[in-house]
Amino acid sequence: MPRRTFVYGATILLGANLLNRLLGFAYQYLIMTHIGGEAYGLFNMVFPIYMLALVFTTAGIPLAIAKMVAEEVSLGRPYQARSIFHLAFWLLTISGAVVSSALYFLTPYLAHKIFPDPRVLTIFQICTPAIFIVSISSVFRGYFQGLQNMVPTAVSQICEQIIRVVVGYTAALRLLGDGVEWAAAGLAIGMLAGEAVGLLVIVLHYQRAQVTSTESTTSHYSTEHILKQLWHLASPVTLGRLFATGLSALDAMIIPQRLYAAGYSAREATTLFGQLGGSAFTLLTFPSVFTFALATSLVPSISEAAAQRQFHIVRARSVEAIRLTIIIGIPCLIILFYFSRPLTAFFKSSDISPILRILALGGIFSYIQQTTTGILQGLDKVHLPVFHSIIAAILRIPILVYLTGLPQWGLRGTAWAYVIGFVITAILNLLAISRTSGMALDLQRFLLQPFSGGIGMLLIFHILDPILGGHVIGYLCEFSCGFVLYTLILMFNGGISVSDIKRLPWIGKYFKF
Repeated sequence: MPRRTFVYGATILLGANLLNRLLGFAYQYLIMTHIGGEAYGLFNMVFPIYMLALVFTTAGIPLAIAKMVAEEVSLGRPYQARSIFHLAFWLLTISGAVVSSALYFLTPYLAHKIFPDPRVLTIFQICTPAIFIVSISSVFRGYFQGLQNMVPTAVSQICEQIIRVVVGYTAALRLLGDGVEWAAAGLAIGMLAGEAVGLLVIVLHYQRAQVTSTESTTSHYSTEHILKQLWHLASPVTLGRLFATGLSALDAMIIPQRLYAAGYSAREATTLFGQLGGSAFTLLTFPSVFTFALATSLVPSISEAAAQRQFHIVRARSVEAIRLTIIIGIPCLIILFYFSRPLTAFFKSSDISPILRILALGGIFSYIQQTTTGILQGLDKVHLPVFHSIIAAILRIPILVYLTGLPQWGLRGTAWAYVIGFVITAILNLLAISRTSGMALDLQRFLLQPFSGGIGMLLIFHILDPILGGHVIGYLCEFSCGFVLYTLILMFNGGISVSDIKRLPWIGKYFKF
């Protein structure tokens, strides 16, 4: 297999995630306009609990697989990599079956203690088989991630999203007549169908990729050794993901309750919570398709360099990843801030526009947080992002509880609490990478160059919006002009170079100068 750079892998995943996010945008639009914010709010209350169960099942093992496989392949031991995959496959198959079965049968007895709204019981029971399916899929994705082959993951994610959109919207629309909770159950059916198809696709890729190995198999790791390594790498990730999903579940309970305390009715609070997730966070997380792809590619890439003691490569890849995150994130956030009203109106949630503006102010720290977490995981410092998230949560949650419950703040207080959490975690991650790898924090490349391009972008929007604003074609023209000016400014000030373009798959080969 030819060697692939982390930029190549990130670009493959970026293409897939971008398509998936566009499909997700269309899905969110259909839900918010034809199904309603209340149905999405009910589904969103279930999702953090579902993710919490999934963390218990997978236990951070997929990331551990990626790291271990990358290290074994870099040291010329592909047979050991396959041994790791096979053991992890059976481990997660069993844990997935046990957890999903137990939750399905026990949830009716625990529903009043777990969920803030009893209407979500059926929704969660539909989601529980997906825990088993995702557990198996994650093993294959971790294996291919370790090989730095992102194509199977990308294709399976695209197929999964297509099925989710088609089945989820159709089922929700048909069940809407039976009640809002049944429409939300339709969304859960779509998720389950999508996960099943995604698993089928990546299994087919795995079967096609198998080749006969000529490597000697007389010496290989024992089961006990692999299990110890998996546990060593997976346990801190598990704690981190348990903490993150636990916070999401806590937010899903706190925010509606505090909105109710601020004077909203229970139905209004549920609808606002649905709009926060279905509109504001959907828009905010759109640029994270890049940071997610980058972070996924970074783990095996940096693990490989660290295993070979090539710390100059570690520093170079870390700087490059953070720089690319900021370069991509800044123009996206400027668009979200400047055009917050028409963008939220697209989702029939224009009242949430001020909330999106607040989130956009701190959005770049959210993207940096994701990328720097991938870097630290690749450096085998998986415990540090967890520790930093705990520090941020200690400060964020009291602010969330207090401000959201004030009538004059409401969701604005929620948004500021999230921004504070993003800033704290990102800064702590950056300082940890600098301290661990010796990476220099280049303020010119990280701040001055991209922000100067952002200022130019804001100016062009200010000039063009009175002329072109008000309809979709006009907004698209504004976005295009803004991105062109932003790119030109970065090329002029050195923020983007020809070498950056040359490294892109498919496109770079046409730049010979």
